[in-house]
Amino acid sequence: MSVVKKKQTKKPKTKSPKASEKKIVKKQLKKSSTEKKTSATKKKTLPKNKSSAKESKPTVSKSKVSEKKLKDGFLPDQYVVYPSHGVGRVIEIEKREIAGQMLEMYVIEFEKEKMTQRVPIEKIKENGVRNVSTKNQLKEIFEILTGKAKIRRTMWSRRAQEYETKINSGDIRLLSDVVRDLFRKDDQTEQSYSERQMFQVAFERYTREYAISYAIKFEEASEKILEILNNR
Repeated sequence: MSVVKKKQTKKPKTKSPKASEKKIVKKQLKKSSTEKKTSATKKKTLPKNKSSAKESKPTVSKSKVSEKKLKDGFLPDQYVVYPSHGVGRVIEIEKREIAGQMLEMYVIEFEKEKMTQRVPIEKIKENGVRNVSTKNQLKEIFEILTGKAKIRRTMWSRRAQEYETKINSGDIRLLSDVVRDLFRKDDQTEQSYSERQMFQVAFERYTREYAISYAIKFEEASEKILEILNNR
């Protein structure tokens, strides 16, 4: 009789608990090392970001700039008084680079003189640019025009300097002084050419401001002021 040998089935090898624990520990060590590397690289890049943040200049939003203009400055198409040129109109607000610096400027047009003047917004007060006088302010100034002329007995060259300073001051009261003092009626003594020229400059500037304030034509304003001067 032949003996049949039974095949022995191999049992699957089971990993020992110690070996699996070793693998888990290795994985944890790898994770910790990679985390350390990433944190180290982040630390290196942080100071660069900080420096770049310091170097970048803050930008003002357009809305804030426009609010500031509305509150503190003038708007396009608005009439203003520039001391050395009289009444002008703001035609636009432009940006212009001067000496490497970007400046916002008012572009003021003087129609009669056919010229434009650019004034930086920051230097408006320094240049003495102001709003046109109101009706109430002009009513108070009429008292100056109706008063008697105050002419000092000094040389004309000295008086001319004083008058010119008053005309270019931008002060409506001082301008009224010049109009009052240099005005002559038809039956009064004749004036020199330079006196008439100076009166004309002062009269035109005063009349133009009066016309803008009362929203009337220059010719109409001129007739009213001459009537006041002749009736004093």
